[in-house]
Amino acid sequence: MLGGLLLALAPVSETAAEEAVEEPAILAPGWTELEFEPPAAGSYQLPSIGEAGDGAVIDSRTGPTTLHRLMGDKVVVMSFIYSSCSDANGCPLATHVLADLKNRLLQSSSAGQGIRFISLSFDPVQDTQEVMQRYGRPYVRDGFDWRFLTTRGEKDLEPILESYGQSIVRDPDVSEDEPGAISHVLRVYLIDRDLSIRNVYSASFLHADTMFNDILTLQAEAWAGAPSLQGPGDVKEGYERNDYETRALSLQRRRGTPADLLVYLDSAPLGLPPIPVPVNNPVTLDKVKLGRLLFFDRRLSHNRTFSCAMCHVPEQGFTSNELATAVGIEGRTVRRNAPTLYNVAYLERLFHDGRERQLEQQIWGPLLAHNEMGNPSVGLVIDTIQSIPDYVTQFKLAFDGRPPSMETVGMALASYERLLVSADSSFDRWYYGEDSDALTAEQRAGFELFTGKAGCSACHRITPDWALFTDNLMHNTGVGYDRSMSRPAEMTRIQIAPGEQITVRGDVVADASEAPFNDLGLYEITGNPDDRWKYRTPSLRNVALTAPYMHDGSMVNLEEVILFYNRGGI
Repeated sequence: MLGGLLLALAPVSETAAEEAVEEPAILAPGWTELEFEPPAAGSYQLPSIGEAGDGAVIDSRTGPTTLHRLMGDKVVVMSFIYSSCSDANGCPLATHVLADLKNRLLQSSSAGQGIRFISLSFDPVQDTQEVMQRYGRPYVRDGFDWRFLTTRGEKDLEPILESYGQSIVRDPDVSEDEPGAISHVLRVYLIDRDLSIRNVYSASFLHADTMFNDILTLQAEAWAGAPSLQGPGDVKEGYERNDYETRALSLQRRRGTPADLLVYLDSAPLGLPPIPVPVNNPVTLDKVKLGRLLFFDRRLSHNRTFSCAMCHVPEQGFTSNELATAVGIEGRTVRRNAPTLYNVAYLERLFHDGRERQLEQQIWGPLLAHNEMGNPSVGLVIDTIQSIPDYVTQFKLAFDGRPPSMETVGMALASYERLLVSADSSFDRWYYGEDSDALTAEQRAGFELFTGKAGCSACHRITPDWALFTDNLMHNTGVGYDRSMSRPAEMTRIQIAPGEQITVRGDVVADASEAPFNDLGLYEITGNPDDRWKYRTPSLRNVALTAPYMHDGSMVNLEEVILFYNRGGI
């Protein structure tokens, strides 16, 4: 009975019309009534969590177009489906929830305006333009703006799937010209008019009630940002118009101007010395481009889900503001805080414990660590890269015909990281540029303390010519000792969401946590007992961007750090 009901709710193509939808052991929440009262629309915010990808598609009604041409003029709800899917908690669920949401929107006098649904097929071979038109016909009879799309083939589909983080696995026992099962993780995307992804719904969270309130929240945000608009019925000229060129220019402005990463190779930035470049790895634009691709590529981890950029987040100072200590593949615990990569070229020791000295070698630590990117061997990483044709071409271009290897992978990533330079700050303009107005009176008073009574500059060095704000040495400030030797606190604060903390009993946290890792710092490298709990002095450049602080992320803000040192450390 259930299979018949689901089949009726989610029309399928003629090739699959006689196949029953598989009845799951547990129905996803989207098939049932919501078990809780969703937050009121407008009582929360939906931060941008990514940028909507583009790509060539075929609209089942109008023909060839691009995804971005179907975005920007309206709030978009986009799902990836295929018409012959028989998993009730997969594609049929997405179509059912969107149909339910559509009815909610049509019943609202305001919410239904400025909304577009997009259902894009995973299966361009079977889901032709005609098939997708038949699939979508029941949902567009009432005039609602719901587009059913496909692509010309796998070549057009693959970059779209990659840009949205969608991976699929086809049934290997079925030939390309026959319909077959496609394994995928259900994702539905909420995209605003600025082409920013504002929410991603999985099968566990996909429900018309919560999505309805999310759409109302985005609409209220849009009206607040356009003062002449009093409501959805009052449409300003150009605000609702599907002006592709205008939206493309807006997107370009929002992205900003691409940084010239090579600019400081010939002339040192204000406040920093010339970038040190090894003789055997001169920096070239081709190496930098290749290194950047590798840095953001999740395929370099063992399960192809984790990239360097997921711990060293560019928007968060090339560290991770949400986590005291990093989290690797499959949620594996990493015992130390992710250090910033800004100005990493100037460091004489790498990692918190100083175990590496060259950027070219450093990258292999995270790639091979079981609790970071999890690869079992160098060879597997190289094989992965060599299996991607574009990388083979890029390596030959960057290294005069040389293929991917342990050496060239390290060189490419080092070339990119070496140019993540941050200088010419207000401090630099004041101290080195002789701009007396660049710092406020309060900031100048802070500098007097920093270099005087507080003694901060003893380790965070400033010279007459530049300021690395580090002595590049290893010190024991007591943080590691305290973590190793002290008894757990009776009460502790834990973060349950960004910006939200609660206080709970320490034994409750201990019962739910992994046993703490031993961490003896430099001693683990040298074996010298005098090196216990010594860690590298971090640079203070961009320090306001790189919370939490200390090697273990145990201090959540700069005030805690200053109070700690004001007490004399431990």
